[in-house]
Amino acid sequence: MANIALQLYSIKELTNIDFLGTLQKVANIGYDGVEFAGYFGTSARDLRIALAQFGLQAAGSHIGITELEEKLMETINYSLEIQSPYIICPGLPEEMRESADSYKRTAERFNRIGERCKEHGIQFGYHNHDIEFQQFDGEYGLDILIAHTDPDHLFVELDTYWIEHAGLHSIDFIHKYKERCRVLHIKDMKSEEDKQNIEIGSGMMNFQMITDAAKNYNVSWYTVEQEEFVLPQLQSIEMSLQYLRGIL
Repeated sequence: MANIALQLYSIKELTNIDFLGTLQKVANIGYDGVEFAGYFGTSARDLRIALAQFGLQAAGSHIGITELEEKLMETINYSLEIQSPYIICPGLPEEMRESADSYKRTAERFNRIGERCKEHGIQFGYHNHDIEFQQFDGEYGLDILIAHTDPDHLFVELDTYWIEHAGLHSIDFIHKYKERCRVLHIKDMKSEEDKQNIEIGSGMMNFQMITDAAKNYNVSWYTVEQEEFVLPQLQSIEMSLQYLRGIL
């Protein structure tokens, strides 16, 4: 059975109030794991104990580039304590993605970070938005970043919503990056005209085809993320989980 996680940024209003209590609610809904967007002052030991108690796996953590460069070993040690396999950079400031040369310099930084992570048994990844599909001399920024990083030092966490938001197709990039796509962010879009991020299975995107493609390359986690809600958040993420369970 495929592993399905929730990116906790989706319900940041709830985790900000009661981090561990919200984790238990996510577990009760039926998610296999969670991808972190902050630890809310919780020690790695306490989080490890809570995850074990709730039956949840750590499915990675989003860590900003400044923290990665200034506190990398602290970040790695925290991930090791909670048995999280992935550290993922969730985006870049403009100066690190404003040209082809910027992406190449960023790739050098990522190679260094990824090498340190690998030394300690952690894999380092990058999460895209739509801005990475700006072209420089006919090449997408994300392609430049991937081409100039060692596959052992950087994987890509493809975000399906943001690829489609850029007017492209998720399935094409899954096939392009193949095994370098270790984690897939599953996010749906209402329509090409109305780009609202909605419950998975309720929008325009063909997730049966997307997940079938991902299975060819042994994607390890299918991670739900939602940034806009009409329904109560926990109801919404449960709907997305149930839809995914039905197609995976």
